[in-house]
Amino acid sequence: MTTFQKKLCNVLQEGLPICRRPFAEVATVLRSDESEVLRQTSRLKKLGVIRRICALINYRALGVTSTLVAAHIAEEKLLEVAAVINSLANVSHNYQRNHYYNLWFTLQASAASQIEMTLADLSGRFGVDFHSLKVVRTFKLDVRFDAQSEGRKLLQGSEKIPQAEPVEINEDQKKVIARLQDALEVTAEPFAFLCSGGLQEEDVLRIMTELIDKAVIRRIAAVVDHRKLGFVTNVLFACEVPQDRIVQAGEILASLPIVSHCYERQTFEGWPYNLFAMMHGQNMEQIENAINKFTQAEAIYSFQLLPTEAELKKQPVKHKFD
Repeated sequence: MTTFQKKLCNVLQEGLPICRRPFAEVATVLRSDESEVLRQTSRLKKLGVIRRICALINYRALGVTSTLVAAHIAEEKLLEVAAVINSLANVSHNYQRNHYYNLWFTLQASAASQIEMTLADLSGRFGVDFHSLKVVRTFKLDVRFDAQSEGRKLLQGSEKIPQAEPVEINEDQKKVIARLQDALEVTAEPFAFLCSGGLQEEDVLRIMTELIDKAVIRRIAAVVDHRKLGFVTNVLFACEVPQDRIVQAGEILASLPIVSHCYERQTFEGWPYNLFAMMHGQNMEQIENAINKFTQAEAIYSFQLLPTEAELKKQPVKHKFD
């Protein structure tokens, strides 16, 4: 990647301006021109560095509930089980990890009872326990990878933690959300396709701004393939923290420059680990050094490292309105 492409990659992860010609605004920031920004953005997509440019939607604000699921699958059955899980429309991420619990996926639904029903069906079908680790508290959810950093760090921004309570949205807002769940085309006017069904350009821009203000949309931005940026080592870190220290430990863990996600989660029998973080680095040594400093400083002696062995699915769930 060229220096310009790295800068562009960072700016696009921060989010597109909500205006008629957002790539022209990006060009101004980069002291370039719109045609060059469009050309290089298309190039980054072709290279696979940018997976897509899309609205990052806070589904909890739409009344959606989700959970992280862990399971131990026999090696000879792993691909079969993973294929069935990947076929579920409400599964967004699925990973094979180097641990006894080797399959980890995220599951969404409109109600907790639907999640329980899905997991019960999977357990009955495969004779395997699927353990749900629901979020208790969110400390960080900000996935932006620094393409310019030689030390493989995440971009440190000021994005607020998305609110968990559902918000009221009107019919026009629903139309815009439904359409924004698809990837945007890299064109001079990427929001023009939203102008239909009685919605004019000024309506679309106003509605998108309203949805961002309501925290339904976090931002409209590039989603990158972190591995192509050199973040080839990815580890799910889970540790056991006393309840009276969970907030302090969670805030400190979330502040580490290699952490993208950080949550307090429910536990299950045999799994006492209640604080989770997703860590990204250029090698395991970088991640282990950060973990060692954190666990020593916070006097945490019970923890697990679950390195990513394979990305089995990574695709946003599309929300459907009744």
